[in-house]
Amino acid sequence: MHLHRSTATLIVGIALSVAMGSAAFAQMMIGRGPAMGPNATMARPPMMTLPPRGMNQPPSMPPGMRNPGRTRGPVLMIPLGPQIIETAGDDLPPRRLAGPPKKSPPAKGPSSAAPRGPSGAPPANERRYVPDELVITVPSGFTAQAADALAARMRLVRLEQTASALGGTTVFRWRIPDRRSVPAVIRALEALPGSGILFAQPNYLYALAQDSQTNASAAPAGPPQYALAKMRLQQAHAISRGDKVLVAVIDSGIDMRHPELDGMIADSFDATGTGEPPHVHGTAIAGAIVAHARLLGIAPAARILAVRAFGSTGASADATTFAILKGLDWSAAKGAQVINMSFAGPADPAMGRSLAAARTRGIVLVAAAGNAGPKSAPLYPAADRNVIAVTATNADDKLFPGANRGRHIAVAAPGVDLIVPAPNGAYQIQTGTSFSAALVSGTVALLLGSKPGLSPDAVRSALTGTALDLGPVGNDDQFGAGLVDAHRAVLSVTVQAADTATAIPAAAR
Repeated sequence: MHLHRSTATLIVGIALSVAMGSAAFAQMMIGRGPAMGPNATMARPPMMTLPPRGMNQPPSMPPGMRNPGRTRGPVLMIPLGPQIIETAGDDLPPRRLAGPPKKSPPAKGPSSAAPRGPSGAPPANERRYVPDELVITVPSGFTAQAADALAARMRLVRLEQTASALGGTTVFRWRIPDRRSVPAVIRALEALPGSGILFAQPNYLYALAQDSQTNASAAPAGPPQYALAKMRLQQAHAISRGDKVLVAVIDSGIDMRHPELDGMIADSFDATGTGEPPHVHGTAIAGAIVAHARLLGIAPAARILAVRAFGSTGASADATTFAILKGLDWSAAKGAQVINMSFAGPADPAMGRSLAAARTRGIVLVAAAGNAGPKSAPLYPAADRNVIAVTATNADDKLFPGANRGRHIAVAAPGVDLIVPAPNGAYQIQTGTSFSAALVSGTVALLLGSKPGLSPDAVRSALTGTALDLGPVGNDDQFGAGLVDAHRAVLSVTVQAADTATAIPAAAR
């Protein structure tokens, strides 16, 4: 038995040697050097397989090479190019392995094609946009002549444009003068070769996130400012009052002459161009942050950058993508450290890009969760991952029933029956996640006043890490991390700053 095994081993070895020798001989014949092994040879495409038995040899076959027919064992390939060919035995066909990747021809000049990606057309069931307008984003070097030519080609009317420092682009607002639908025109623009358009989308609509209001009165009336105790503002103000931190409020018009806001507006910008009078919502939001007369704001030493993106009445009460984009850019250019967005609406690609760019610059973004109720889909900008989403609670730490839910909710703050300023020196009682967001924006100002230069991530961590857990244990889709505790949040970053300042340098250890 031992002899038979040795004999079998010898026979297999001889067969392998013959196969390898044949492969080596073929390599030598074509000048490609030594064989790579029994299962691979180097080849140059195109390749030619040896014909099966019984077929005439083609004239191009090298002289002296016999027809191998249906051999068993390695099937030799005549290689004619630098591809690796794996040979197979038992009459299996050869298998081509991946060779070197083909190089694309060099681009001829700068590309003007729109970037590949999801279409900017709205979802089929989305109707929250201006029915005859588009928002178009192009490279910053896109000329007015090119824009006019493109508008004429697509039968569109150019309404206005703005340079976006956040995006490094130019954004146009165009009108569709005929009855073509917004989705149809967007798809036509995206399919247009050489248009130069980066993005095309609807001019989405946004609503202010307020739930109810009472008639304005000449003096504060109603329950006391319970939010001050809930958020432990007195203790927090002993550490920080948000001295000169710039908080941009993108909202409706603000009554800058109100006693609660006198001297607190650092600058203002009207993104609507309407020049409408001050509005209850914008005035209330600014007052919740910096009130300093009969009321006490969350950050009474901060300053407001007032951005009017919403009108006061009728159709202008809604804001558009284009107006909000202008407000975001202006706020960033003016050095805003916090941007409060107490409004809600659909997902918006253009706004999402601007928010991401603002966060990259270190701007802290805060938004109202929305008042569409527990069954609503997430609303934006609160659901954007770069934004701190805020929900509302009442004096008993119960969730405001009209608040949106979702895993994107970061924290909660009082937002039911709050006393806030109203236009013309009056006061009002307001409810909604809008006002909770304002209280959190004010808390962020306290954090930045205590420790300038905090990153958006550090601010989020300070708020969520010190919040009072409400509802289900741990982070949940109703309260997020819980009720904001301004004192604990400010103390957490102040202690960190003190520890850093007193740390012994490594070189001195």
